[in-house]
Amino acid sequence: MKLPPPDIAYLTDIYFGFGSVARVAELLERFEVHRPLVVTDAGLIELGTVARLGISAAEVFADTETNPTEVNLRDCLSRYRQAGCDGIVALGGGAPMDLAKLVGLMVGHPPPLAQYAIVHGGVTRIGPAIPPIVAVPTTAGSGSEVGRAALLKLDTGRKLGFLSPYLLPKSTVCDPDLTTSLPPFLTAATGMDAISHCIEAYCSPRINAVADAIALDGLGRGWGAIRKAQANGADRGARSEMMLCSLMGGLAFQKGLGAVHSLSHPLGAVPGLRLHHGTLNALLLPLVLRFNHDACPQKLDALAHAVGLAAGTDLPTACEQLLGDLGLPDKLRDLGVAREILAPLAQMAAADHCTPTNPRALGEEEARCLYSQAW
Repeated sequence: MKLPPPDIAYLTDIYFGFGSVARVAELLERFEVHRPLVVTDAGLIELGTVARLGISAAEVFADTETNPTEVNLRDCLSRYRQAGCDGIVALGGGAPMDLAKLVGLMVGHPPPLAQYAIVHGGVTRIGPAIPPIVAVPTTAGSGSEVGRAALLKLDTGRKLGFLSPYLLPKSTVCDPDLTTSLPPFLTAATGMDAISHCIEAYCSPRINAVADAIALDGLGRGWGAIRKAQANGADRGARSEMMLCSLMGGLAFQKGLGAVHSLSHPLGAVPGLRLHHGTLNALLLPLVLRFNHDACPQKLDALAHAVGLAAGTDLPTACEQLLGDLGLPDKLRDLGVAREILAPLAQMAAADHCTPTNPRALGEEEARCLYSQAW
């Protein structure tokens, strides 16, 4: 059967809808991939999600960590080469997506990896020598399936970002049915990740009216659906809306993110804690909204109106209420974070690649203060 035109063509081709996972094998054929490496995690093998891809000749790497590391990358890259793979399927949440992109990067680029990081001027060093990547999200959160960026914890312990249009998956398959088995806590945490992307992208000072419109619409969808999706994982309407929120957040954050992500990235790299990125973003979001308000009051008003609130000043409290309704933590100490580790992280947050697009200047002192409030 001839593959139909994509449902959405914005940055990359997107196939969206229940049952769209059946397109994966056809897409690999289109890209002339005969031996794909599926980058995923063990839980998705147990759930039978990998089998639903319908790829009989695939090699599978299922050891992806919650916050992928350089060790993870080397192991996955070795599997790709040993199996003679010629393309990648990224199946899962943000972690497998990020790992898959960077494996693809290192297939066609010389080491070391660190030279390609944003903070090291690596954007211009990344070229097109990357095998085809097909992204298949199983969470509604990261938006990485349509993102040009990837995050990885290096051997040095620092979590760095990598950015290039060449890191965009060749095609994305968004099947909301793949998210119906997501447990309530992860539904909430990944959903708040998507909501934070919509909010931070909209507040970015960069000019991109198209991304702004997408961010506002995505926020409205996610805010209206996240409680329903958590309460009833089989609610197909809510799952579809959350996947759209995630997708739209990823499309919008082409214009940058902000302090929520600047603060969460160093926390995600703390050894031994394995903190979930979306959970951290949810916890930090109300604090950053208050911090940023005076720098972009009209934007916060527009965000508030998108979720049915009267003014931007109401948004932080409404976010706190949403966290309470979803049962998500609101203090870092509840996640096992020791107060004494926060001060050294403030310097990393101030130097993070998301900091320049926060609407208010975020220096080391401001980051330290926000960490203190979050603790």
